[in-house]
Amino acid sequence: MESSPYQTSQRLIALVCLSTFVFFILFCRLFCLQIIDGYALQKKAVDQWTRDLPIIPARGQIVDTNGKILASNKTAYTVYVRAKSVTNADYLAKTLSQLLDLDYDKVYQKATNKGVSEVTLKRQVDEKVVDKIRSENLDGVYIASEPYRVYTYGNFLSQVLGYVSVDNVGQTGIEAYYNKYLKGINGQILTQSDLVGVELKDKETIYQPGIDGLDLVLTIDYTIQAVVEDVLQMIMHTHTPKSAKCIVMDVNTGEILAMGIAPGIDLNNLPRDDVQTLLNNGRNTLVTDIYEPGSTFKIVTAAANVQEFANGNAKAFSANHVFGNSNFRVVDSGKKISCWTSHKNGKHINQTLADALNNSCNTVFTDIALSLGKDVFYDYLQKFGFGQVTGVDISGEQAGILVPQNAVTKGDLARIGFGQTIAVTPLQLLNAVSCAVNGGLLMQPYLVKEIRSGDTLAQRFVPTAKNRAISQQTSEQLRLMLEGVVTNGSGKQAYIEGYRVGGKTGTAQKFVDGQIAQGKYVSSFVGFFPADKPKYSCIVIVDEPAGQHYGSTVAAPWAKIIFQQIINYKNIKPVV
Repeated sequence: MESSPYQTSQRLIALVCLSTFVFFILFCRLFCLQIIDGYALQKKAVDQWTRDLPIIPARGQIVDTNGKILASNKTAYTVYVRAKSVTNADYLAKTLSQLLDLDYDKVYQKATNKGVSEVTLKRQVDEKVVDKIRSENLDGVYIASEPYRVYTYGNFLSQVLGYVSVDNVGQTGIEAYYNKYLKGINGQILTQSDLVGVELKDKETIYQPGIDGLDLVLTIDYTIQAVVEDVLQMIMHTHTPKSAKCIVMDVNTGEILAMGIAPGIDLNNLPRDDVQTLLNNGRNTLVTDIYEPGSTFKIVTAAANVQEFANGNAKAFSANHVFGNSNFRVVDSGKKISCWTSHKNGKHINQTLADALNNSCNTVFTDIALSLGKDVFYDYLQKFGFGQVTGVDISGEQAGILVPQNAVTKGDLARIGFGQTIAVTPLQLLNAVSCAVNGGLLMQPYLVKEIRSGDTLAQRFVPTAKNRAISQQTSEQLRLMLEGVVTNGSGKQAYIEGYRVGGKTGTAQKFVDGQIAQGKYVSSFVGFFPADKPKYSCIVIVDEPAGQHYGSTVAAPWAKIIFQQIINYKNIKPVV
C-alpha cells in the first residue's frame, strides 16, 4: 500500500525535527565542553600530561618611613623527588640522606612511593648543598628556588612586623594583615610526561615566572623606634617588670612612629617549638590586651568637663571652681572612694581642676563623672573611642571593656571618672589623649602609609579623622592644664628644660580573679610635646615593676628620655 503525500510530509517533518534535536544536543554538548567547561578541561589535560613544580615569588619588602629595610628575602632551595622518574632509589636515598641530613628509610620510602606525584624532601636548603645534589644527576630529583623571610634587625619591632609560617604566609602583625599584598603570585615549571607521570624523552619544559609581592612603607621611623627599643631594655634592666611597652604617635595624623614591647622575640630565630613563648612574646599586647588605665584616664574626664562647661551645662565645673575637702567620697549606699593621699594621712583641700590634675586627686574626678551623669559622660567616652576598636591596620585589635550604659551604677560611673571599672588598650588610650590635645579630632591610627611595586605607587593611606570629640578652645585649655602637671605636678620627672611638655601619670592596681592583687601595679605615663602646638605623643607602660611603682617615678622619666632623643633627632630648638 502506497503512502499518501500527507504521510510522507509528516515523516519528513519528524525526521527534520529529530535531526534538529540531535544536532541541538550535540551543539549544547560542544558548547559545554568548549565554552563552559573548556578552561577546566584544558587545565585537567595539562595536569595529566605535565608535572609542575612551584616557583615561589619573593615576598614584598617592608621598609620604614625613610626607606630603611626592615623585612626582606634571601634565596634558599627546596628539594623534591618524583618517584615515577626515579631509576635507582637506593642510591638516591643514600646520597640525599647524607647531603640533606635526613633519615635513609624516610627518603627511600618517598623515592619509591609511586602513588603520588612529587614529594618535598627538604626546604631552605643551602646553595652549596644544592650544587652537590646537582652534580650527582639523580633521576627524579628536582630543585626549585624559594625565597625565605629575613628581618634586618631580628628582635626589633617584632610584635608589629609579625612573622610568617614556613610556607611564607603571614601569621601575625603587619605580615598577616597585609599578607594578600605581600605574598605575590606563584609561578610554576611544567615538564611534559606520560599518563603515569614518567617524563618524556623529548620533553618540553615550560617556565611560568611568579609575580613578586608588593612592598610596604610604614609610618614607623627607624630612629625613633630604635630609641624606644633601647629605653624598653633599660626599663627591663632597672625595674625588672613583667613587661614594658611604649607607643609614639603623631597627634595630628594618627601615624604610629614607634611601637615596642619588651620582652620580644627574634624574628629570624622563632621559638616555634615553644608555642607558649611564641604566643606570649610575639603578640602585640599594645592592641590585643587591655588594662585599667588609672589616673592617665583623668585627661578624658577633664576634657568632658571643660567642654560641657563651655557648652553651658550647669552640671559641669568651671576652671575656677574650688573643690573643698577631697579626702574621700561616699557613693552607692556607703561605698567609700578615697583619694590616694588619704593612704598617706594627707589631704587635698580647696583644689581647682588644674590642681586636681597636678595632684591626681581621685575624688574630684568622681565628682565630675557623677555630676555630668552617665548619659553625657558616656557620650564623651564614645567620642573618644572607648568601647570600640581604633581601626589600626594590624591583626588582633580589641575594643576594650566598657560597662553597658544601661547597666552602669553610680559607683561604676564614679570609678570610671578616675580610670577604674573601664579597660582599654594602650593604643586606645594614647589615641584618645592625642585627640584631647590635637584640637579635638579623633584620628584613626595607622602603621602603613604606602603600598608600592618598586618605584611605582600602588596605594597611599592618608590621615583620617573619625569624629570631633571636643573643640579647639577646650583642647587649648586642657593642654595648659596638662603642661602644669609636668611643670608643677606628679609628672615633674618628664620635664625638659627649655621645652613645653604636657602629660599625666598613672598608677593602677592590678586585679586577679576579680580581686585586687596586692603589690601588683601598672605604672604609666602619657605625654605630648610641644605643649602649645603638639606634634608627638607617647605612652610608657611598666607592668608589675619591682620596688617603686608610681607612674611618676617608674614611667615618666623614661618618656622624658624618649622626648629628648626626638628633640635631638629632629633638631627641635628650645623655647626662647
